[in-house]
Amino acid sequence: MIENMEWYRAFYEVAQTGSFSKAAERMFITQPAVSHAIKQLEFRLGGALFFRTSRGVKLTAEGEVLLKFVSQAHHFLENGEKKIAEMRMLMAGEVKIGAGDTLCRYYLLPYLESFHKEHPNVKIQVTNRTTRETIALLKEGRIDFGIVNLPIEDRQLHIRESISLQDCFVAGHDHPAATEHPLSWQQLAALPLLMLERGSSIRRYADEFAERQGVRLRPEIELGSIELIVQFARIGLGVGCVIREFIAGELADGTLRELPLEPALPPRYVGLVTLRDVPLSAAAQRLLELLP
Repeated sequence: MIENMEWYRAFYEVAQTGSFSKAAERMFITQPAVSHAIKQLEFRLGGALFFRTSRGVKLTAEGEVLLKFVSQAHHFLENGEKKIAEMRMLMAGEVKIGAGDTLCRYYLLPYLESFHKEHPNVKIQVTNRTTRETIALLKEGRIDFGIVNLPIEDRQLHIRESISLQDCFVAGHDHPAATEHPLSWQQLAALPLLMLERGSSIRRYADEFAERQGVRLRPEIELGSIELIVQFARIGLGVGCVIREFIAGELADGTLRELPLEPALPPRYVGLVTLRDVPLSAAAQRLLELLP
């Protein structure tokens, strides 16, 4: 059927114009080519589709029946072309993103707001998952791109390094450990720690760095979000592992104080990940361009 689409297009144009020559003009081909297409289609279907009159050609009864279906198919194709054009112009479409709760709130949200104002008809779907789960969703084709915590290594992915993040430990302003003197990792490990649950990239990064210092971190309380850690640390329930860039307000007003460490945790980076050799939609590409 696919290889004979031009036969049906020729049939539709002749039916619309009542003329082989006018159909040829619309299709930018010769009149004999249109005649040949109609003959091939009539041979395939086993009967005449047109008959000649003094004013051109008209449909036979069989031709009238076929036109109803071909017209419907033609309109579907036109609508499909229109929808694709709208998507290319960002007048429609959808972007599916994978990101953790913290990165979604503090990193992605301001750019989503700008994108939505610029392209209000593009649907946005955000799936909150850990870095590992986000990469799995990307490989399954369930999201267009992911926002993850680096470092990661995966040959299937194209990874673009974004902003840097500095993990740090904080306590309430009157906590005994909240001094200007650097703590060793051994001293830190002896404090009541508040950390994210195992499996998160932030937790894994801090644990691995501590182990390189010969220390194993055993938090007294494990929580599911940075926001909860901030709240728990604020009321004195322990020393929380958080991201400095995302608690700038609390540090500025003195609600929380950062505990200096020796050696300090090295910075990490946010990564924007896509599948190699898989083209992005116009909407996904535009949103990626907005992200730093």
